[in-house]
Amino acid sequence: MKKLVVAAAALSAMLAFADTFPAKPITIVVPFTAGGPTDRVARDLAEAMRKPLGGVSILVDNAAGAGGSIGANKVAKATPDGYTLLLHHIGMATMPTLVRNIPFKVESDFEYLGAVNDVPMTLIGRPSLPAKNYKELATWIEQNKGKINLGNAGIGSASHLCGLLYQNAVGVDMVTVPYKGTAPAMTDLIGGQIDFMCDQTTNTSGQIEAKKVIAYAVTTAKPLTTPALKDLPTLQASGLKGFEVTIWHGLYAPKGTPADVLVKLNGALKVALKDPEFIKKQEGLGAVVVSDKRVEPAEHKKFVAAEIAKWSPIIKAAGVYAD
Repeated sequence: MKKLVVAAAALSAMLAFADTFPAKPITIVVPFTAGGPTDRVARDLAEAMRKPLGGVSILVDNAAGAGGSIGANKVAKATPDGYTLLLHHIGMATMPTLVRNIPFKVESDFEYLGAVNDVPMTLIGRPSLPAKNYKELATWIEQNKGKINLGNAGIGSASHLCGLLYQNAVGVDMVTVPYKGTAPAMTDLIGGQIDFMCDQTTNTSGQIEAKKVIAYAVTTAKPLTTPALKDLPTLQASGLKGFEVTIWHGLYAPKGTPADVLVKLNGALKVALKDPEFIKKQEGLGAVVVSDKRVEPAEHKKFVAAEIAKWSPIIKAAGVYAD
């Protein structure tokens, strides 16, 4: 009888907690530096989720490093009460292979809340690069083997992954230059310290529109329709058959977060994904807000498992790791 009373009391406390959630600010941890594409998505999402969560403040905490695993581990080890969440991109699928001695398990140490968006990538070059279109870029690459500097936002970043695939596709090894985030990489690209990079439209659209970089192609199967990108060819149409890279973002909570709290958070996420202002902001960056079954936690988890299977052999073949 005593055990039943204790269990009933615990259940009552959990229900009461869920009824009052959220009663204080929520923090979304971004495992990359401030100002980068994932950071921008997180800040837009935080604003869109505030209203369905009763107007509570939602803060963004940037915890960068080790291929995104430092920020992810921070959430995995956080108190499972719904007040600490993780917004991560495709890195959730690459960390298991990319990061040595990863201190958590992607598929079992998180509660999956749902997917957020799909983000195309763009191949962009320094403004002084002599190649002005993709055909000329392909020729320039052939003529400059061994001298090409390909920048990225750090090992494990979306730009790093896209760069790996691109080098493999064109069959040319390049000097990869990792930075501590997208912002410094973009600064050096504009300044001519590196030759080109492949990065998310959430970070490149503004620079392309302002003509601070040369845009060569997009990584989607079909051309994009956003104003700054609508005239760019796809890499597939440019001769790289089968080349397609889309970066996605998802939202997660620590394992053990109460089920009723997860339902509230998933409900708020679904409302945010239908918010016209959020959709407008994402479309302006070239991103597509998720509207398919991946908004459901179980479906997003299945999707991530499939992505892990896809990326693992690519990363192993490249022999790169984020320690």
